[in-house]
Amino acid sequence: MDDTKRSTWLSTMLNIPSFWKKQMRDWKVTVVRTSLERLGYQIIYPYLSIYIIALGANKTQLGLITSVGMVLAGLIAPLTGNLIDRNGAKRLYIIGIALLAVSYVTYALSPIWQLCAVAMLIYYLGSGTSIHSCATICGNCLVNENRAKGMMVCESIAAGLLGMAGPMIAAWFLVSIMGVTGSTTNADDIRPLFYITASITIISLIVVVARLSNTKWTSSSSRSFNIIKDTKAILKGNKSAQKWLVIGALGQLPMGMVIPFWQVFAQETKGANVVVLGGMVTAAALTSIVLGYPIGALADKIGRKKVLYIVIPLFWLAAILLVVSSSPLFLIIAGILQGFFHISGPLTQTIQRELVPVEVMGRWIGINRLISAIVGAIMAFASGIIYDKVGSQYVFLIFVAIDAFIRMPLLISMPETLSAGTAGNIENKS
Repeated sequence: MDDTKRSTWLSTMLNIPSFWKKQMRDWKVTVVRTSLERLGYQIIYPYLSIYIIALGANKTQLGLITSVGMVLAGLIAPLTGNLIDRNGAKRLYIIGIALLAVSYVTYALSPIWQLCAVAMLIYYLGSGTSIHSCATICGNCLVNENRAKGMMVCESIAAGLLGMAGPMIAAWFLVSIMGVTGSTTNADDIRPLFYITASITIISLIVVVARLSNTKWTSSSSRSFNIIKDTKAILKGNKSAQKWLVIGALGQLPMGMVIPFWQVFAQETKGANVVVLGGMVTAAALTSIVLGYPIGALADKIGRKKVLYIVIPLFWLAAILLVVSSSPLFLIIAGILQGFFHISGPLTQTIQRELVPVEVMGRWIGINRLISAIVGAIMAFASGIIYDKVGSQYVFLIFVAIDAFIRMPLLISMPETLSAGTAGNIENKS
């Protein structure tokens, strides 16, 4: 990095405190809560699938659990969105975080994989509800010209920094406290990590209860729940929103199709030990920390799509490198590139938030989550079968093909939302 580029990057990063001061308190509360939750989840993430398999599940069953959980979360998303629009986000936010804590304790107490399945279902309900509340607050608190930067502060800087610490804490705990050497397939070695994560989740719950307001964006009597009527009203005349339902669903495929198998593949096929597994997750978080905010600032300046055209293929490269890697070094590099998924996610969500007015944001996000859950669940179940019966590497290669040949062309056909003015008034410009 030459002096000019280094100076530009440094000045951009130094602007974060000034940006933070200008934002609404509720957005700041969601950043703190998301960061704590990311810390907790990243402690267990490198070993979650390994833990479930150690208790007796196979890859097909792991894919089935994931798909059922995604469908369950998707089915309640429209109702969640309607309730958020009518009554505010705080109450549902609290319920979602509480369910996450229950999920982590259930994981810790599980003697068999079937109870882990229950824990995962509770997790998806809690995660779906809490993320939905968080996304609505974020979407309604940030203006267009600051949206990408704001989402990157949350997802990449704050959550990324603590997310990087999570796997390091877990690896230290397993090696120093539990005495693990090399890789582990012993569920009892991993079990205590869930108690740590549950404790952190409870702290995040206290933050939300104490500091978040209960802002409402519509009158509580203005809407009854009718998913078909709501969907028609939101999509009517908005071709970009109609198209986005497909783009958004395909953009979420990695959460059910790829991510659940990433660490398992690295351990089983590439021989990664606990240190390398933790290092992969840490490397991904480091990418977000170093590049997330500058990339968000660039997206707020030149447009979301131009940046996504560069960032999305880097995640494809991560998946391909994971498949062909022959050493721990290449696995770490794949982890570094995986971090671009955590950057592209908020950028695509930025477009989603700019397609409709704030009055229907909760319902709009709910519709998207329902469609994404159905598509993701089908692919998650299929991925488990492909991993077990066809070949583990094809899970990653099929995802890359879908993303490159279906989602990317659709994204190219979308209008740029940065300079669209009022949300919800975007005309379709193919």
